[in-house]
Amino acid sequence: MAHLIYSAILSLDGYIEDKQGGFDWAMPDEEVHTFINDLERSAHTYLYGRRMYETMMVWETDPNLAADSPLTRDFAQIWQAADKIVYSKTLAAAPTRNTQIKRDFNPEAIQHLKKTAQLDILIGGPEIAAHAFRAGLIDECQLFIIPILVGGGKPALPDNLCLELELLEEHRFTNGTVYLRYQTKQGKLT
Repeated sequence: MAHLIYSAILSLDGYIEDKQGGFDWAMPDEEVHTFINDLERSAHTYLYGRRMYETMMVWETDPNLAADSPLTRDFAQIWQAADKIVYSKTLAAAPTRNTQIKRDFNPEAIQHLKKTAQLDILIGGPEIAAHAFRAGLIDECQLFIIPILVGGGKPALPDNLCLELELLEEHRFTNGTVYLRYQTKQGKLT
C-alpha cells in the first residue's frame, strides 16, 4: 500500500507564501534541491490543487528551467514522468502530460489510489492537503523549514486540526534549512 505524503517548504513561522503571495525566499539551494530530488523519486503520483499545479507545471511548460542545470533537469524529468491529479472547479484543461483534472476531492478515491499504487503519492498545496488531513488520509509529512520569519501569508498546515505525529527523521542543511519527516498516528508505517 502506498503512503500519502504531504511535502512542503515553509518559513519558520509556518507559511508557504508571504503576505504578498511571494515565496522566492523558499527556493532551495543545490544541497536542498538534491535532497528533494532524491525524495521525489520514491513517488509516482502528485495530488495538487489548481494554484499549486499552476506553480509546478512550469517544470514541463518552461524548458528554460530544466536547461538551467543538471539538478533542475533531473527534477523536471522526475516531475514530468509522474502522474498528476489536479483538483479544480475552474481549470478546463491541463497543459502537461500525465495529468487528470478532478472537480471534487474524493477521500474514497484517494484511499483506493493508496491501496492500488505501487509507489508513494505526494500531495502538494496546503488547501488540498487540509482536505486529506481532515479525512485521515495523510500518512507522513515532509517539511522543509526555511530559517526566515515572513510574518503572515498562506499557512502550510491546516487550522483547527489536532493530530499526533511521530518524528522519523531530521536533517540539517548548511544553509540553515531543516528537514523534518513525521508519520501521522493513523499513518503508522509498517
